[in-house]
Amino acid sequence: MPDWSYHILFKPILSRISPYQSREFIHRGMNLVASIPGGHRLIHFLGREESSELVKKEIQGVSYANPIGLSGKVDPLLTGSRAFSILGFGLIEIGPVTKEPTTDPTLPIVDWQKQQIDFPVNYESIGIEKTVQKLEKWKPTQPVLARLDGTVEEVHSLITRLEPYVAAFVTSSTELRCSTNRPVYLSIPADKIRNLDLNRVQTCFSGIVVDEPPNLPNEKYRSELLDSIDYLSQQGFSLPIIAVGGIHEPADALALFEAGADLVLLSEGYVFSGPGLTKRINEALTHKLQPKPSVQPGWIWYWLFGLSILIGGIIAVLFSLTTIILPYDELFLGIQREEILLFNDRILYFMAHDRMTLAGTMISGGIVYMALARFGVRNQILWAKQAIDLAAILGFLGIFLFIGYGYFDWLHLIFWLILLPIYLIGFMKTRSLKGTPTSLNTRNHRVWKHSIIGQLAFVILGFSFVLGGIVISIIGITKVFVATDILYLCMPPEVLDLFNDKLISVIAHDRAGFGSALLSVGLLVLTISLWGFQQGNKWVWWTLLIGGLPAFFAGIWIHFAIGYTTFVHLLPAYFAICLFFIGLIMTYRFFHIGKDM
Repeated sequence: MPDWSYHILFKPILSRISPYQSREFIHRGMNLVASIPGGHRLIHFLGREESSELVKKEIQGVSYANPIGLSGKVDPLLTGSRAFSILGFGLIEIGPVTKEPTTDPTLPIVDWQKQQIDFPVNYESIGIEKTVQKLEKWKPTQPVLARLDGTVEEVHSLITRLEPYVAAFVTSSTELRCSTNRPVYLSIPADKIRNLDLNRVQTCFSGIVVDEPPNLPNEKYRSELLDSIDYLSQQGFSLPIIAVGGIHEPADALALFEAGADLVLLSEGYVFSGPGLTKRINEALTHKLQPKPSVQPGWIWYWLFGLSILIGGIIAVLFSLTTIILPYDELFLGIQREEILLFNDRILYFMAHDRMTLAGTMISGGIVYMALARFGVRNQILWAKQAIDLAAILGFLGIFLFIGYGYFDWLHLIFWLILLPIYLIGFMKTRSLKGTPTSLNTRNHRVWKHSIIGQLAFVILGFSFVLGGIVISIIGITKVFVATDILYLCMPPEVLDLFNDKLISVIAHDRAGFGSALLSVGLLVLTISLWGFQQGNKWVWWTLLIGGLPAFFAGIWIHFAIGYTTFVHLLPAYFAICLFFIGLIMTYRFFHIGKDM
């Protein structure tokens, strides 16, 4: 559930129902998606949660992909555990785990206006038996910290049961003595840090978890948290420090790391700022740590691939504006274009409309491929390479649609054979690419909130293009015409067949080709919209603008040029162009502003 869906579609509804119901609805829903075959890939596709090697942490023998974790307060019943393990966290805390499940827990109180959650002292717990069962089914991919509660004897027993499943333990008992090869951290509220005997802590524990005091306002707690970590640093505390809560935006996490925190656990801020908070912190932290990336030399081949498609689109425009059909089309049909004009001049106009929309789509696709290569692949960004690969491979497979109605022209084959080696060289030369994006965004400011609306518009636009490409391709290899096409031509397909039994095959070939191209470009728009929204990425905004104009202009202009202006037929184009401009307007400042202050 990325921010563009959480904030706009789900949060307005969830904020109107009880906190328990909203929490369990979201967690169980995400867990269900993560549990189905391919579900984890879908979640990754939508949210793209990956960490740079630069933010990796190695602490007391435990390896963390990144230093951002999830507090057990967010998912005390472990109903969303499988989903959370693939949402980009470097670690996940569970618990408090108790020997027996709590029978009458106090539920958290959520204040959406103040953006604050009062987590109860009388917490929810499913007990050790269910916890072990869930851990056995869950099989987390990142380290798990188990927060334990109970008597000293009960905690000893819990450690024995949980040791095979978790990387470390958290306890609030200063009297605990146990033999385990796992790190054991002492949990202490931020306002009690100064009362600790730090020498004893360093002797008996592996580190400190600085916890949230109950019922403390956000701003006051954030200040108290920073002060307590700073105090530990001043006292020469040398063990790892884990900070819990106090993070509502990336700047909060960066401040904690700067103060001396080794790991942070998100709590209420994750609920109010959205699931994208983890990704935004990782991107901001990577930007802080990452020097200018080295140039990936293989990018030029992907750029040449896009340039070839762009040139092909320009050639297709010239043909669409002049002869429309080519000599090999006439050879296949066995008639000249003049004969078609004498029979029904709208047939050639109709073919021009298909070929012009294909040409505009090719030009747009070429521009986007070139931009992804120049600004993404060249800078070692993995998502840019994968966006190119996904769209290009499906585009190559689209050649098989051309024979769906019995017509395959040699020009498309030559173009396919020219593009294939260029793409394959680019693919091979960039195989080692694994860079992750960085972002200048550190605040939940209005510009960021507006960008989420714009991102949703672009995501819907990308999905619409993908769906439209699939539908047009299917129509192209089945019935070929829709009702408005027949009204424009003023004759049914049967009459066209009587005139020339190969004419519909040529038209079907054009439609399938356009459908395949639209599908590829739709995937480019969709992947950029899902993966490329980082503050300061001016090139993304300009790519969407310049890349989108040729397709929209060609597609709409040709309809008016030939008089095919049926409102129902053009409605999808009008809808798409509205989304296009909404997306551009709402994201302009986000992509163009510099580093947040």
